[in-house]
Amino acid sequence: QGVKFLVDLRADLLRWRKEAPGLAILERDLKTLLASWFDIGFLELQRITWNSPAALLEKLIAYEAVHAIQSWDDLKRRLASDRRCFAFFHPGMPNEPLIFVEVALVNGIAGNVDVLIQSRDQETDIEGKISDADTAIFYSISNAQAGLAGISFGDFLIKRVVGELQRDLPHLKQFATLSPIPALRTWMDRQLDAIAREQETGLPTMVEAALRDCQELTALTPAADMPDAVSEQMRGNIEFLCAWYLMNAKRPGMETAFDPVAHFHLSNGARIERLNWNGNGKENGWTQSFGMMVNYLYDLSNIEKNHESYVGQGKIAVSSGVKRLLR
Repeated sequence: QGVKFLVDLRADLLRWRKEAPGLAILERDLKTLLASWFDIGFLELQRITWNSPAALLEKLIAYEAVHAIQSWDDLKRRLASDRRCFAFFHPGMPNEPLIFVEVALVNGIAGNVDVLIQSRDQETDIEGKISDADTAIFYSISNAQAGLAGISFGDFLIKRVVGELQRDLPHLKQFATLSPIPALRTWMDRQLDAIAREQETGLPTMVEAALRDCQELTALTPAADMPDAVSEQMRGNIEFLCAWYLMNAKRPGMETAFDPVAHFHLSNGARIERLNWNGNGKENGWTQSFGMMVNYLYDLSNIEKNHESYVGQGKIAVSSGVKRLLR
């Protein structure tokens, strides 16, 4: 367990480094060491199924970071035959997933995560649904080891999984995500605070006006009927702000997307394909982004071009449908 010990040691150092700055040197040395050990060439891709060892399945429940697994029945649904789960493993940690992705096989691009992962006990012809499916939806990607923070292999995971799915299910035509927008509310709150202090935001007048219109909404805690109770005008403001944010909000001093999930997928060559109102009706969905979710499309013929444009020039690939949400 020496490799696992060092991974966990770095996780501890990341937690303690603010209290004990002298540990930063050791943490940096460990990161360099682990980055060489966890080179993508050493990693093994494995599919996880309901028949995988129970100890491994327990770790999926513990490590799921995007959409919490509520029970063993919930996990079983996510590992059904019309679902896929893949993880990277390292030979030095054969029983510990490093990162894993959950995939749903569906018709068309999905827009609501609750519908995507809900119980399907009434559905008997799952095999028929697999043969009819034309789209693979990546709806959850979770890093399982805090000690490997900053050592990226999520982009390789998606590309490897797409290759596996193409090989096993050649009838699939589309590969897309159903992703959260975790920093939207943070960005909005920051801009509203600056407006309240009469500070210069650098935002277009229409964006500031939409933010002011949403100010009352940002103070609300989610009720049971949120966001369905939101007026059409307010919904239009949220969709407009969400589209503008994903296309234009950048990290300070950089030309990369402010939203971390957007940055991850855009770096991998994906395109912002569609915004989904009430894509996540749970409280965390409202808290992050008023329930909005986004589909990133992995168009295999344009991945490299999109990647180079984003990384080299900061250009974001966006569908015409999302562009139309801007006023």
